[in-house]
Amino acid sequence: MAKSEFIKIIQERGYFNQCTDLEGLDELMSQSGITAYIGFDCTARSLHIGSLVQIMLFRILQQCGHRPVVLMGGGTTKIGDPSGKDEARKMLTQEDIEENKHSIAQVFSKFINFGDGSNDAIMVDNAEWLESINYIEFLRDYGRHFSVNRMLTFDSVKLRLEREQPLSFLEFNYMILQAYDFVELNKRYGCRLQLGGSDQWGNIINGVDLGRRLKCPELFGITSNLITTSSGAKMGKTAKGAMWLNPDMLSPYDYWQFWRNTEDADVEKFLKMFTELPLSEIKKLAALQDKEINEAKIILANEATKLCHGEAAALSAYETAKKTFEQGAVGENLPVCYVDLAEFNGGIQAFRLFNLSGLAATGAEAKRLIQGSGARINNELINDEHRLITDKFLVNGEMKLSAGKKKHAIIKVK
Repeated sequence: MAKSEFIKIIQERGYFNQCTDLEGLDELMSQSGITAYIGFDCTARSLHIGSLVQIMLFRILQQCGHRPVVLMGGGTTKIGDPSGKDEARKMLTQEDIEENKHSIAQVFSKFINFGDGSNDAIMVDNAEWLESINYIEFLRDYGRHFSVNRMLTFDSVKLRLEREQPLSFLEFNYMILQAYDFVELNKRYGCRLQLGGSDQWGNIINGVDLGRRLKCPELFGITSNLITTSSGAKMGKTAKGAMWLNPDMLSPYDYWQFWRNTEDADVEKFLKMFTELPLSEIKKLAALQDKEINEAKIILANEATKLCHGEAAALSAYETAKKTFEQGAVGENLPVCYVDLAEFNGGIQAFRLFNLSGLAATGAEAKRLIQGSGARINNELINDEHRLITDKFLVNGEMKLSAGKKKHAIIKVK
């Protein structure tokens, strides 16, 4: 049984994967607050749902009296982490990295508090120290502590080599720089713990080991489980693309819908990890069967959306879904696609309209949807993919498209 509240919670709620020294860390965290960090490279304008595990760990960490350090990878983004990758990361310009960094940073304040208090979060950028490194001095002072033989055994490297996929010397350096980050954060902020997904285990071990060789106080690492759905899909990846956390890249309604469409077998796991409902309540919800499990999915969607986008956005998404699904009305927050009125004069082929709306990723997918009797316009079944959709379908300048029972969009004229 864990002594510290943080370890106890992450074990109970399914986050915990492994730890470099669980007994030692548990003892340390039970005695006083510590500082812990997670790194986020700036490869896109938003993080997606796959990063939520780490963000929720930050939230729990702070609630348990410890201080989170959000490390933005302004420096390491230029290198590229080979972990879990089949090929080298696309090179970004400095301007792209800065734009992504500022955009990503918005999401953290929704989950954790920043400030000057003892356990208030801070945000730093590893470009502060990585960009001023003298290469020769770095090799002499730090490179000698890394064994290439050992580095070749880490999954991030070994899997790429086994598949005979190229691994550049640039990427090979990533784990050394991440290890150096840990030591630097310990020197600057007293950081003792690094958190990350299970694919980061080798990188974290390197940092802990470098700290030991450089006579730092003992450093620790915890990895969390990488989340996949019960069908094996990667968390946060869907047919529509990544489920982004920033509202300008994915609407709160679509975010709500992602959770509402959770597979039955994943409801309990997701309630534990992505909501703050008591475990006793989650157990009752997870026991629901057949159609009743949909009530648990709605609660999951409401609670998860509330954390990321606020209570008002969660309520709005729920009301939109309720109007659309239960009452057959057009909800206010459905995804909207604007089409020039002139295009409707000669008519738009049905499959093209479903593709334009985003309900089908390609024209071929739209045709399959229609051929499978899954397409409706204003609740009317469309069974001819080449049917010409004219302005006669417009009601007050708009029409509702439906793909199956759960996916809807609005076409508006401009």
